[in-house]
Amino acid sequence: MSRMETRADKSPRNPAEAPLYAAEPQQGNTHRPEQATARPHGTPRPKRAAHSSHWRWLAPVLAGSAATLAAAALYNRQRAGAAERKTPPMGRFLNIDGVRLHYIVRGEGEPIVLIHGNGTMIQDFTVSGLVDHLASRYRVIVIDRPGYGYSSRPRLLWTPWAHAKLFQHALEQLRVEQAVVLGHSWGTLVAVALALECPSLVRSLVLASGYYYPTLRADTFLFSPPAVPVIGDAMRHTISPLVARAILPGLIKQMFAPAEVPERFERLFPKEMMLRPSQLRAAAEDAALMTPSVMELRQHYRELRMPITIITGADDQIADVGRQSERLHRELPQSEFITLPGLGHMVHHLAPEAVANAVERSVQKARVVL
Repeated sequence: MSRMETRADKSPRNPAEAPLYAAEPQQGNTHRPEQATARPHGTPRPKRAAHSSHWRWLAPVLAGSAATLAAAALYNRQRAGAAERKTPPMGRFLNIDGVRLHYIVRGEGEPIVLIHGNGTMIQDFTVSGLVDHLASRYRVIVIDRPGYGYSSRPRLLWTPWAHAKLFQHALEQLRVEQAVVLGHSWGTLVAVALALECPSLVRSLVLASGYYYPTLRADTFLFSPPAVPVIGDAMRHTISPLVARAILPGLIKQMFAPAEVPERFERLFPKEMMLRPSQLRAAAEDAALMTPSVMELRQHYRELRMPITIITGADDQIADVGRQSERLHRELPQSEFITLPGLGHMVHHLAPEAVANAVERSVQKARVVL
């Protein structure tokens, strides 16, 4: 059988298959320009083209996102600087254990220490009028907690115990041997820790609108992300201040509800100071630590021996009265429990005279104990 016959015998009977054989190079004709672009069935070339197209779109998106975040960071920095120029430090500074603490002292007499809650600062007590009410009879000391106002906040685990140790050393520098201590909201955790850590320093406690027992709280999850290192740092310099500025009016209304937000607060409280990246980090860290902190502190409440006054708005929408203040009162038989009808979380703004009277009674009880 000849070579030509063998090839002919293997030719396809189905004409539709002919193009496959026609594409084969023929002997003596190894250069076929028309076949240079031919590809087997299932060629990946379209996928490579789609992949390249995808990256061509991604690069501008990434560049635009980076530019947007950079612009947001610049904007937030400018707003923070403007806030500080408008609200300069109102007190003096102490350097305690590597922390620069901003504080004020008003009036003369027996020392009263006021400890503010999450997100606020010294002005929480000055704008409310509580400092003025008390300074006519006592030496009132208010300290910006680390990260708030003009106090620094090194990268540490700022538990209530860490705050208490810092406050103890600060009061030693201010030559305070004994004091009546009032804490509001998150500040109640610091006040309790200070009383447990140094009972000889704290003559009596006034606990306002506090959080004392672990419960599921939405704000813990909503406000904690800026506390995460690296990712949180990026957030608090870019998107977090913008989001916080948008939701702040609603949060403030909830803090005062069911009462209206006082005109004095709206006019005088430096809200822009709350939106600075440094303060957002402090607030986020405090929110993240709140529940684990009370889980540990609750084991020691019965060790408190000094007079204790618990005061709260009867309609507090932030800290449930029955599950928090009322429960603590049942656990501490020596405590006095005061509820203010129709008021919410910010009792020192809504009823500064009532809170000042509670402090006065606490001073009197401390004198009797002595």
